[in-house]
Amino acid sequence: MARARQQGPEQRQEAPNPAAREIAMRYAAERGPLLPILHAVQEHLGYVDRSAVVEIADVLNLSVADVHGVVSFYHDLRTGPGPAHTVAVCRAEACQAVGGQALYEDTERRFASRADVEVAEVFCLGNCALGPSGTMDGRLHGRLTPERVAALTGDWR
Repeated sequence: MARARQQGPEQRQEAPNPAAREIAMRYAAERGPLLPILHAVQEHLGYVDRSAVVEIADVLNLSVADVHGVVSFYHDLRTGPGPAHTVAVCRAEACQAVGGQALYEDTERRFASRADVEVAEVFCLGNCALGPSGTMDGRLHGRLTPERVAALTGDWR
């Protein structure tokens, strides 16, 4: 059941975002549409900025704070453009047992000076038998070592 929301003047100060509105309208009739809308907006635009949050809130009859709260809760949702590349290293127990901590620290050091590469930690990629595991630009890799990370990311220059 949708709640009535009060729309203050501060909620419509953003420039319209027609792409976000169109995506939100496409999913609005579905059950629990907010997360599917946010994922679709991020897939289409690359991130969910304030103008998209305002449009989604308007279409779903939610407050901007409600939508922003969901965006800020999930670390996979971005509010601005992301880096060119992302490395995520598993930090869960199975990967930790086979060197995940050292791999994460080495990977952070390797890319510390690179603004175009984000190093993130994840907690289980479901690839435990092949740990330590990680992703490079969303592609899963197992049995990672610092040397394999270097080889897999060598063309990111």
